Amino acid sequence: MPRQGLTAERVSAAAAELADSLGLERLTVAAVARYFGVADASIYGHVRSREALLHQVAVRAAAAFADRLALAVAGCSRRQALIGFADAYRAFAVTHPGQYAATQLPLPPEVGRNSAGHLRMIELSYATLRGYGLEEPALTDAIRFVRSTLHGFATLERAEGFGHPRDLDASWRGVLDAVHTALDNWPPTEGEQP
Repeated sequence: MPRQGLTAERVSAAAAELADSLGLERLTVAAVARYFGVADASIYGHVRSREALLHQVAVRAAAAFADRLALAVAGCSRRQALIGFADAYRAFAVTHPGQYAATQLPLPPEVGRNSAGHLRMIELSYATLRGYGLEEPALTDAIRFVRSTLHGFATLERAEGFGHPRDLDASWRGVLDAVHTALDNWPPTEGEQP
């Protein structure tokens, strides 16, 4: 029987917090049990496995991430929307590294289909770049380009992988200017007329 006072919501919230402080790779059912000062079995009353725990963190983190992205792009288009989206993306990835990593996990179809946060993140990505007048398949190509750029920068920043003394925020602004220019001048898809 689950320990009184311990709920699935509290377990999920603690797991998300621990993912950030310990790192997603070190998040285990035992770590969550230690956090609450209970036996592992008490946590298993709320989550069936480590994999299920990671899925819970991914779903929870995606909802929080999507909320931040939505606020950042509300009422904006094109360059303003891109900058709002990118700034919110970078901030979440850097300040919540474990939760961010969880949002990048491949999820089983039944979990992914039911994760409102993941679905909103996808739609927000498409909505942000539709302002550039891109249509499929160029729109998906552009989203992959933007996501790769933002993910790469934030991952390197978090790992302190930029050794040059140039100000990171100045570099970030330059990167976003370059991304905006690329989106504004996106090449026609193979087989399309320019």
